[in-house]
Formats: sequence, structure tokens, C-alpha cells
Amino acid sequence: MTNSHYRQARLARDHRFDGRFFVAVKTTGIYCRPICPAPAPKERNVLYFDSAIAAANAGFRPCLRCRPDSAPTSWAWKGTDTTLERALRLIDDGALLTGSVTDLADRLGISSRYLGRLFQQNVGTSPKQYGLYQQVLFAKSLLQQTRLPVTEIALASGFGSVRRFNDCFASALRLTPSALRRQAHSQHPEPGIRLLLSYRPPYDWPALRDFLKTRLIDTLEWCGDNYYGRTFRLANGHSGRFTARHRPERFGFEVSLELSQPTALLPVVRTIRRLLDLDADSGTIDAHLAPVQAQLGPMRPGLRLPGIWDPFEAGVRAILGQQISVAAARNLVAQVVSEFGQPAPSQHKEYRLFPSPAMLAGHDLGSLKIPGRRRQTLLDLAELFNSQPARAAAPENWLALNGIGPWTVNYARMRGLGDSDVWLGSDLGVQKALGEQSRRWRPEDASPWQSYLTVYLWSLL
Repeated sequence: MTNSHYRQARLARDHRFDGRFFVAVKTTGIYCRPICPAPAPKERNVLYFDSAIAAANAGFRPCLRCRPDSAPTSWAWKGTDTTLERALRLIDDGALLTGSVTDLADRLGISSRYLGRLFQQNVGTSPKQYGLYQQVLFAKSLLQQTRLPVTEIALASGFGSVRRFNDCFASALRLTPSALRRQAHSQHPEPGIRLLLSYRPPYDWPALRDFLKTRLIDTLEWCGDNYYGRTFRLANGHSGRFTARHRPERFGFEVSLELSQPTALLPVVRTIRRLLDLDADSGTIDAHLAPVQAQLGPMRPGLRLPGIWDPFEAGVRAILGQQISVAAARNLVAQVVSEFGQPAPSQHKEYRLFPSPAMLAGHDLGSLKIPGRRRQTLLDLAELFNSQPARAAAPENWLALNGIGPWTVNYARMRGLGDSDVWLGSDLGVQKALGEQSRRWRPEDASPWQSYLTVYLWSLL
């Protein structure tokens, strides 16, 4: 984009550009989202940045009114460096909250020096500083949108102590948490944990809702005209549930969260964003897929990838769904949750958690009416996650297990990791949607958005 395009987008307050760039005002020292409701500054006083951390590195602090911390994520380099993209995703999922930069580099199969060089060249800062700034911005969001005590916000943001939290917050934002909290109280934040998670329009909520509703597992998930929710389990053994209500007039979802124990919330919120695919740049994706969609059927702007909470659950659902109908697969998954999922605390209804790898690995699964080989494949996958979680986190490693092929791996990559470039050409639904028509296009033409082409074909059924 040129400065002229940036200027037009900010003056129009166009939500389609929210998170794709940030506007810094030299006279105030503040950076904003392009949709900020404050009076538009003069062009000569404005600088444009591709990311929030780039604006911060230039000495600007985030606006307290438009809350840049609430903008959809947008990486200008997405698709050009898969190692960097994976590193960013792992950091957003909390990799540096539980491990070091060296541990992160080992997971990526590169040296910590090379990882640091990637970040400096593309993000303009180190991996540690990037992760720390995301923690601070998330804490800012909690301070402004919830009534959680500052001590709980420090923990929820991944800081080990309130003192460390205060120091990092003041250093990054040049504002103390207590001062920001006083301003937030005057705005009457909601009780409990309620956050507005934004997206860039268009957003085809009916298509995503109907996809999730068709595969909904009672007691694990709930879905209505304008909401979706589910229970979830975290790696530290804690559990929780969320309900996301669509607020199209605010271009986002109002998410209410409940947790069994206080814990770092940033990975939870990042997972919810992936599950609802809130960070997709639909304008770019739709424009890229338009020539292919024109040959297949009606245009469907704003399609999103329907996510699953984690790769293990995605793998189990994929194995149970091999070569059978959606309804039959849903019934099998519901049986697994009913028999092996732990009850989730609730005052209103019996909810259950998706069974952990250890729970499934400890049973013979004999009650499932599926071929013995498929039952053994489920047990093998559960044991892999139970004994070698780091290896199991990469679905391509599942191919070594008997009964798992490319379709299962790709399904898990798309729905369990949010991989945007997966083509499920062997999927029965995709083949049915394509029918016998001759093609003047190749799936690779849709890259790096082949997953959205897959979802588009499913939407035609």
C-alpha cells in the first residue's frame, strides 16, 4: 500500500484495513488503529506502520480510545516466511511463557541466532521483546475491558510477579497500570472476563455458524443464531469454557470466559481467535479466490476457517470421520466425549471436556463401533500425544502411525492449527462439490489460501 492508500483508509475509517496498518501522530506521540474515532490528524503529522510493535519501537504509545491491542492481527510478511509465521504463532500461543527463546528455536529446528535475525529483519525487534509487548498489550486490554484486580491481570498476562508486570507495563507504554485502571473504571467495564475480539469485514458468520452447528457435540459445545461456545482444557491441567456472541455492528465477537483456576489468558484468547478465524484478511483472500469461485458457483465473501480447539481433538475427529458421513462422525465423537470426557464444573447444565490423550490411551475403546484398525489408530495417536507431545504437535509426524494418511494430517492442520494453505482434494465433500465438471484451474492457483477454497467447496453442498 502507498501513503495515498493509507490516507484514504484512515480518513474513511474503513474496518477492512483494521490491523493491517497503524497510524502514529507525531504531535501527540500516540499510535492508533485506522478506525480510531478521534478527529483525524493532518497528513503532515502522520506516520504509518505495518505493525503495533513497529510503532512502539519508534517511540509511540498506544491510543487509549481505539485500543490498538484489540485490532485483528496482521503480518505483512505472512506467507513469505513459514518459519517466521510459525514462530509468531507459537509465541502468541504462549511458547515464551513456559520456555526460553532457545527452546522455541529448537522446536522450529533452527538456531536461536538465526531466529533472532529473522525477527530483527522482519519485525524490527527480538523474539523476547515481541512476546513481552504482546503480553503488555493484552494486559492493557484486560485493564480497560474487565474489572479483574491488577494482581490477577498480571498473572493472566503471563507475568510472574506484580512488580515485574508494573515495570514492563510502564516501560512499554509509559503509563502505570493503576493510572490506566482509574480511567477504565470511568468507562464502566463489564464484570468478569468479557472481551471484544475484533475482525476485519466481511465475515460470513452464517456459513461458519452452520458448519460448526452441523458438527456440534452436545455438552462439549453450544451454538445459536448469534453465538458459539464450548468447553476447553489447557496444557497445565486447568479447564474453562467460553461463549462468543457475534456483534456485527461492532465488527467483532463479545467473548465471556470462565476458568477453573486463574491462569495465563493470552494463549486462550489467541486460540479463540484462531477457532473463529478472526485474523483473516478476507478482502485479500476473496480477491485471490475470485477467479476460481467464478468457475464453481456464487461468490461467498468473508468465508472463515472453522477451527477446533487443538490438534489432538482435530486428529481424533478426523480419524473418526474417515470415509463416513458427517452425521455418523458426529455421533462417534459424541460417544467419545460422553464416555471418556471429564465433567466440567457448571451450575446450569452438565458440560464435559474433550478427553485428554492420557484418558483415551488408558482405555481399549472397545465400545466404539468402528473397525479394529481404526480403533488402534486412535490409541496410537493418543499415546503419541501422551508420551511425545512435542513430536505430536506437528501433524506431519503422524504419518508414521498405521491408519493415518495425508487427508487426516491435512484436516488436522487446517482445523486444529489454522493452516491457510491446505487442499483437501481427496475429501468426499470436496469431490461431491466439484462433481464431473472440467476444471480450467489448479488447486495451486488458490495458494496460499487453499484452505479457504476447501471451505468454499464445502459451502456449496
